[in-house]
Amino acid sequence: MSAQTWRHSHQFDEGNPLAERNTRWAVILTAAMMLAEIAGGWAFNSMALLADGWHMSSHALALGLAVFAYNAARRYAADHRFTFGTWKIEILAGYTSAVFLIGVAGLMAFQSIERLFAPSQIRYNEAISVAVVGLAVNLVCAWLLKDGGHNHLGDHHHEPNEHNHHHDLNLRAAYLHVLADAATSVLAIIALFGGKVWGADWLDPLMGIVGAGLVASWAKGLLKNSGRVLLDAEMDAPVVAEIHKMIEASPITAEITDLHVWRVGKGKYACIVAVASQGPEATPDFFRQQLSVHEELAHITVEVNLLQRAS
Repeated sequence: MSAQTWRHSHQFDEGNPLAERNTRWAVILTAAMMLAEIAGGWAFNSMALLADGWHMSSHALALGLAVFAYNAARRYAADHRFTFGTWKIEILAGYTSAVFLIGVAGLMAFQSIERLFAPSQIRYNEAISVAVVGLAVNLVCAWLLKDGGHNHLGDHHHEPNEHNHHHDLNLRAAYLHVLADAATSVLAIIALFGGKVWGADWLDPLMGIVGAGLVASWAKGLLKNSGRVLLDAEMDAPVVAEIHKMIEASPITAEITDLHVWRVGKGKYACIVAVASQGPEATPDFFRQQLSVHEELAHITVEVNLLQRAS
């Protein structure tokens, strides 16, 4: 058997062509609506509309970053410098998008508080029209980014293994940006209607503050999830317990002495496991074959330390 038999690819993620194409369309729609909302906010003197437009500009940039990440991951897929493939380029883009969201939330809150203490006249009819169009664009973008109708808001650690292909944190980041846009558009419409019907001018900046809190909350969750992957802080993932259970149930008595598990793709993990056992039948191939029944384990390295039999 030649050495070539044992060589294998370190590209553990198949990419997401549909998500890449849909995200590109979302960038175009978001950028166009961003220009319309910023212009409308200035022209009609609406803080809610202006805040929505400005934070949509960062979303357009973040969506562009998501497209760049998909492209870069595909372009460098065969680059040997990436030890475990290029998938984490997408995760890095998701993390960066979360940082953008934090900045957006801060800017929205600052501008809204400033306008709360210094209100000005708003042209409600025109502002409402622009906000409604903005919401429609956001809903179209959200539909494009739902990846076949699957929701990305759930915590990926609690989803079954057969749904691992949904765990695209780059797409989730883009989706959250669009949802943030949609939420602030809804809040802007509510505020503008309230101001028009009841003369409650304070609703416009107040909704900007509420929107900032909502965006910050989503950003926090995205930072946590993408940060865990980037820092390889996933030793509490279900697959770790499955590895322990498999080794403990082995027909050959063995004990795990060292274990490292980290993510290398959407729902794909690599692991390095060291076991202490006895007898010639306790080989790395034996334990590797046992662990290979777990499809989420894409790269398995086993070290066996033989114990001395008691005399």
